[in-house]
Amino acid sequence: MAEVTQRSIMLNVDVTSVSQVEVESGADPRICLVGSLADDAETLEAAKKFDVPIVTSETGQEYVSDFSYCTYFILADFESDEFEELNKAGARLLGKPALLKYSESGMLTYTRRPVFCHVMKDIIIVFTGFRKKSEVSRLLKLVHYMGGSVKNEIKENVTHLLAYSSTGEKYQYAVTFNIPVMGEDWVHAAWAHRDEAEARADSEAMGKYKLKVFQNLRIVLEGFPEEEKVQMEDLVQQNGGILTSLDDPQATHVVLEDQTMTEKPADCPPRAHVVKAEWFWTSIQMEACPDEKLHLFEQMNLSTLMSPRQMFSSPSTPGSRSRRRKRLRETVQHLAQDDSPSTLPSAPPASKRRSSVGDLAYLSAEGSLLDDTVSTPNRLLSRCYNELDGVDQTPLSPPPVDLRQLSARQRVFHELVKTECNYVSILDAVEKVIKVPLENTLQPGGPMLDAQELRYIFGNLPPIHEVHTRMRNDLLHLAHNWTDDASIGEIILKYSTDLEKAYPPFINFFENMKEMLQKISTERPRFHAFLKIAQNKPECGRQSLQELMIRPVQRLPSMSLLINDILKHTEKSTADHAALEQALDKIKSVMTFINDDKRKTEAKLKLFEIHNDIEMCPPNLVASHRMYMSKVDVTELSDCCSGRGDTLTLFLFNDVLEICKKKSKYNSIKSPSRANLHSFKTIKTYKHLEMMNLAHIKRIVDIRETEDCHNVFALVIRSNQELKERLFTFTLLQEDTPKSSFLKTLCRTVANIACRNDVENFLVSMDPHHLDIETSDVSLTNALSKALRFATRTGRKVSRAFSFNKSPSKLKRAVSTVMSPFGTLPQHSSMRGATSVNNLADLSLSGTPPTGGFAQPMATPTSRRRPLKHAH
Repeated sequence: MAEVTQRSIMLNVDVTSVSQVEVESGADPRICLVGSLADDAETLEAAKKFDVPIVTSETGQEYVSDFSYCTYFILADFESDEFEELNKAGARLLGKPALLKYSESGMLTYTRRPVFCHVMKDIIIVFTGFRKKSEVSRLLKLVHYMGGSVKNEIKENVTHLLAYSSTGEKYQYAVTFNIPVMGEDWVHAAWAHRDEAEARADSEAMGKYKLKVFQNLRIVLEGFPEEEKVQMEDLVQQNGGILTSLDDPQATHVVLEDQTMTEKPADCPPRAHVVKAEWFWTSIQMEACPDEKLHLFEQMNLSTLMSPRQMFSSPSTPGSRSRRRKRLRETVQHLAQDDSPSTLPSAPPASKRRSSVGDLAYLSAEGSLLDDTVSTPNRLLSRCYNELDGVDQTPLSPPPVDLRQLSARQRVFHELVKTECNYVSILDAVEKVIKVPLENTLQPGGPMLDAQELRYIFGNLPPIHEVHTRMRNDLLHLAHNWTDDASIGEIILKYSTDLEKAYPPFINFFENMKEMLQKISTERPRFHAFLKIAQNKPECGRQSLQELMIRPVQRLPSMSLLINDILKHTEKSTADHAALEQALDKIKSVMTFINDDKRKTEAKLKLFEIHNDIEMCPPNLVASHRMYMSKVDVTELSDCCSGRGDTLTLFLFNDVLEICKKKSKYNSIKSPSRANLHSFKTIKTYKHLEMMNLAHIKRIVDIRETEDCHNVFALVIRSNQELKERLFTFTLLQEDTPKSSFLKTLCRTVANIACRNDVENFLVSMDPHHLDIETSDVSLTNALSKALRFATRTGRKVSRAFSFNKSPSKLKRAVSTVMSPFGTLPQHSSMRGATSVNNLADLSLSGTPPTGGFAQPMATPTSRRRPLKHAH
C-alpha cells in the first residue's frame, strides 16, 4: 500500500569543511564586524583572539569585492537585509555566537554556508514525510545556520529524524533503533535559543519537542463502546492526531475493535491502514506508532477457525461438513470432561488433533482459557481444570455417561480442584503478563511505575500465590491418585496457617490499592494502554487487572462453600469427615480473623487521618490501643471549650473524646509574603481544644425534646484533680445521626472504660429547665452563632487592615454581653442565673433535681455568668 505522507524531498547536502583559516590566492584573513557589532565589546574581544585585522562596517558591502583579504563577516542577525545581500554575494558569514565559540580554540571553521551558532553542531538529521518544498527549505536553512547537517538516507550515524507524521519506513527505522524522532517545532525552538552560548538542541529540555504519537495521522475509530471511544478520542487529540470518519479519503488509519467486529467496514478508505485496537494501545504504551503490518485487522471467516487440513477440504460437500461437526462435538465433549484420569478417554492421534477446533480455541484469546503450568500425566485433565472461571461463555457440561461413573463427593472435589487451578492460573497471569513486564526498567519509554508503586499494588500478592500454588499441586496429586478413603481435609488443614498469614495484608489494603490503581490508570496513558494490551492477551482472558486482583478477595468464601458441599457428601464414619469439619472451621476462622484485622487496620488508618487533620493535635492521640468509634458535629451551648455558639466536632475513641473546633473556611487578610507561605502549608480542617478522658465523664444527660429545644445533650465531667464538676452542653447538628444512637454508643464506651455493666446508669434524661437551659436559649443561640462568627471574623479583618487595637475576643464578648440570651440584662429581669448544684454527678436517674434543689443566686448585670457554681 502506498504511503500517504511519506514523499520526502531530496536535499543537496554536500558539505566541505576547512579546519583552518582559508586563504585564497595567498590572501590574509580578516574579520569584519557588521552593523551593531562594531560597538559590541564582547564581540571585539573575541575577534582579537585570532590575531587578524579587524574592520567594521554598517553593511559590509565595501569589503565584499576586496579580494586582497579573505574576509569573515560577523553579523548579529541572520534575518536582516544586510545578511541577505552578503549571502547573495557569496560572502563568508558567521553569527556572534559562532565567533565566540571559535574564539575558545582560536581556530575558524567554515563549511561554505553561513553559520550563526553551534546549537546543532555535530547533529545529523534526516527529513521524512514533508511535502511542501518551501517548508523544507526553511527548516534546512535553520539547521545549517545552527551548525547541523542533513542527510537523505537514514543510517547508523544519523542522530535525529525530523518527521511530519508518525508513519513511514524511516519512522519505523528510527523507532526500532531508538533514534529520536522530532517534530518541526524542535527546529524552531532550537533557533529561538540561537543567542545562548551553551544552548544545545539535543539537551533534555528539548525532549518535549519529540514527535507526538499520532502526529498528523487521520484516525477513524470503529466498533468501540461509547465510554472507551470517548477516552480514545481524547488520547488521539492529545497526541497530535486528527479524528475523522470513514468517508474521509485522506484517512491514514482505521482502528477496529477486533473483539466485537468480524468484518471490515465496506466503505474503508482505500489507502488507509486497517488495524486492530492493539495497535492503538501499543502506540500509547511505547509513545511511538508500531509497524502497522504487525497489527493488521484480519477479517474473521470460517477458514480462521479450521485447521490447514480442513481448509483444503471442500466446504460445500455435505459429508465433510457433517464430519467436521461430529469431530467438533467429540472434541468439546473431551474438553468438558471432569473425569478422573482412569476414566478419561485417551488423547486422539496427532493427525486428528490438527483438525480439532478444541485445541485452537484453547490457544486463542477467544477461548478465554488460562495456560496451566503444572506438569500432569494427562494434559486433557489439566485443561479441564484450567477453564477460566467467571468468563462470559457457555459452561461446558460433561457427558452423562461420565457423570454416572463419579460419586457425588468426587464430583464436588473435582470442582474444588478445577477452581483452585483456575485461581492459580489467574495469579500466574498477573505475575507473568503484568507484574514482571512492569518491573522491567528497560521497557520502551522508561518505567511506567516506580518501585514504591509496584510494591503497593503487587507487594502483598506473592505470599498468596505461593501458598495456593503448593495447595493446587497437592490437590492435583490427590486427583490423579484418588481413592475412596482419600483425605481432602488434611490438605486444607496443612495450609490453613499459611492462608491466615498471607491474606490479611492483601485484604486490608485492597480498597486503597484499587483506588491507587484507578488513579494511576487515569493519570498515565501509557500505563492504561499497557493494561488494555494485557487484558486482550489469552492469559488474562479479556479481564482487566482490577477484575483479576479481586479474585483473592473472593477465593476463601468460594473454598468454604465447596468444602461444605464435600462435607455433606462425606460419610460421618470416615476419617475425612472430622478433618473436613476442622478444615471448614479453620477456613471460617481465617475469614473471621481477616475481617477483624481489616476493621482494625481501617480504624488505625482512620486514627492517623484524624491526627493529621487536626491542628496542634496531641501526639499521644495516636496510640496502639486506641480505636476510632464515631464523630459528630455540635454547637456548644456552654462556655467551657471554645465559646457559646461555636461549631465543634467530637471524635469518639474507645478511651478518649477529642474535642476540636472547625476552622473557618474564610482566610483572614494577610500580606503577600504571608499569603505565599500559607499556600505551601497543608490547611487542616480542625483545631485541637481538649482531649477528654472518658473515665472523667460522670454522667451523660439527655435533654428532653421541646418545641424549641432539639438534639441537646450534656456531659458532666470531673477528673481526680478537679474539685468541682464541669458541665458541657451541646446541640447535635447532624440530622442523619440520631441523638439517641450517639448517646448509647457514648454510654457503652464509658461503661467499658469504667469496667461496669450498668450502662443505663450513665444516662439520665432531664428537662431543659433543670439545667437552666431556656427554650429561647437554644433557638437564639443557633440564630446568633452565625452572627457571632461573622462579627468575630469581620472584626479580625478590620482590625488587621486598619491596625485597630480591638481584639476579636473583645468584640465577641461585647456582642455576647449585649445580645446573648444567656447573659442577664437589666431590662429582662426574668432571665435566670446559672444553675448551682452541690454535685451534678449525683443527679437522680429519674431526671428530677436532687434534694437541695437548684439555687438561683442573684446575677448582676456586669458579671459574666459561669455554667456551674457551688451553692453555699
